[in-house]
Amino acid sequence: VTVSVLYCVINMGAFTYINELWKKKSTDAMRFIGRIRSWEYRNQHAIVSLRRPTRPEKARAVGWKAKAGFSVFRVRVRRGGRKRPMHRGITYGKPKTAGVTGIKLNKNKRAIAEQRLGAKIGNVRVLNSYWVNEDSTFTWFEIVCVDPSHRVIRNDPRVNTFVNAVHKRREQRGLTSAGRKHRGMRHKGHKASKLRPSVRAAWRRNNTHHYWRFR
Repeated sequence: VTVSVLYCVINMGAFTYINELWKKKSTDAMRFIGRIRSWEYRNQHAIVSLRRPTRPEKARAVGWKAKAGFSVFRVRVRRGGRKRPMHRGITYGKPKTAGVTGIKLNKNKRAIAEQRLGAKIGNVRVLNSYWVNEDSTFTWFEIVCVDPSHRVIRNDPRVNTFVNAVHKRREQRGLTSAGRKHRGMRHKGHKASKLRPSVRAAWRRNNTHHYWRFR
């Protein structure tokens, strides 16, 4: 071990150390912990309220604080593609549109988990989320939420922006980090000219003719 590496290991904080462990999910220890936790999570409900986050360093990175008004939920989402909901698989139409399986949903699983939680619990604002575990059937995410009516949240200048009505149902409108990702907001420049403000708005803008009244 070189002196520089040894110095970094000695000065590594607790959260940095935990984050390095989570980066190495293929190790024997993390694989064992993942199997045990997935067995536990499978026997619980799809949405579970938690006393504390499973990954405190990741939760703090996405905005969680160990104070009143913040809450953490674990949401279970089934893995796999999106099967088209047609009765008996009958699609009625041209063979081009007859596909039932093999269809992929544009939204990612993390955005789906956030939307399901927001639809289930309407009196909180979804702040952000992160991956926790997965097995062959399910994927679990932990979602950080804020109570906009809580006195501590309303008096905190760092968080009380989520009290504003403009943040209502922000997960349903694709304003969270996972929502911005599946909307393509991570890309900028000439290759993303048809993504802003949205795909539909860009299509409408490019396919609409505006005429003067007197021309």
